[in-house]
Amino acid sequence: MNSKTISNGILRALSIIIGVALLLFFLWKIQSVIVYIIIAGVLSLIARPIIIFLKRKLKFPNTLAVVSTMVMFLSFLFGLISMFIPLISQQSKNLSLLNINELQNNTEQVLSQINDYFVAQNIDIFEQLKSLDLLSNFKQIPNFLNSIIGTVGSLSIGLFSVLFISFFLMKDSKILHKGLLVLVPDNSESRFQKSFNKIKDLLSRYFIGLFTQITILFILYSIILAIFGVQNAIVIAFLCALLNLIPYVGPLIGAVLIMFLTMSSHIGEDFQTEILPTTIYVMIGYLIAQLIDNFVSQPVIFSKSVKSHPLEIFLIIIIGGLLFGIIGMVVAVPSYTALKVILKEFLAENKIVKSITKDL
Repeated sequence: MNSKTISNGILRALSIIIGVALLLFFLWKIQSVIVYIIIAGVLSLIARPIIIFLKRKLKFPNTLAVVSTMVMFLSFLFGLISMFIPLISQQSKNLSLLNINELQNNTEQVLSQINDYFVAQNIDIFEQLKSLDLLSNFKQIPNFLNSIIGTVGSLSIGLFSVLFISFFLMKDSKILHKGLLVLVPDNSESRFQKSFNKIKDLLSRYFIGLFTQITILFILYSIILAIFGVQNAIVIAFLCALLNLIPYVGPLIGAVLIMFLTMSSHIGEDFQTEILPTTIYVMIGYLIAQLIDNFVSQPVIFSKSVKSHPLEIFLIIIIGGLLFGIIGMVVAVPSYTALKVILKEFLAENKIVKSITKDL
């Protein structure tokens, strides 16, 4: 091997490394566009059964079916926003700069009642908290709210982009398929097409399963909060149900949120006889709803939608979380489902692949 061959090999390797680095840099720069495409793809998968129903059962033309489906989605979105207005309005009264003293007084009152209760039980756990000056941190809340308002413009652009991309993905369901086929070798096109159609079917069922899961939790939470007279029960129930899209971590966040909002809705009442018992009862109801979801709803819905064993799904979510954090937990199941379909199509004779794809 002469020096010219070695030099060419080094230059080729450097070219590949530089090309990969430039590609990664480009993808990093357009990450928001990639996110828009992913969200639009998820929406198109959810909308797929609706569009098929409108076209086959109601004889809608393709464009009319797509427009009708998008109107449904937009109506649902605006309905959610209108639901959150009362909750946001109520909380903003406490979080606004003009009412910061009221918020501080209310918080001090609750903390004082909590402290008095535990002192009466000979448990002085709040003594150390008095020196932390936690209430001064509330001064930063208005600045945080101002920063949120500043992002409204970018969110509007994102919403328009997602809707625009979603419309064309729904209107021409093969547009993404055609784009991916460009990257596939000619001799693998038929197998890729078969895998792609299977992935679309399974992921559509998966996202519909997620919607069913969230709906069940929403109903359970609403009943629990309404029974105990928590203000804005419907909105709080929906928000906590939506947090369950984040496996395992979401329910924990929802528990803290529902506990805080339950206590804040009873500010001014006696802590020992009203706030504490109501909060405990709500949390017991929340725990029962989570047990129903974990041991009844999730195993049935997910095992049928993605055709994977509940233990298999559990392990995949845990591994995704360890590797990529919360985002990994969210995308673990759909990514694993797509990978299983591809492996079955291209490595069908492999013993391990046969074992994990036997139900597909």
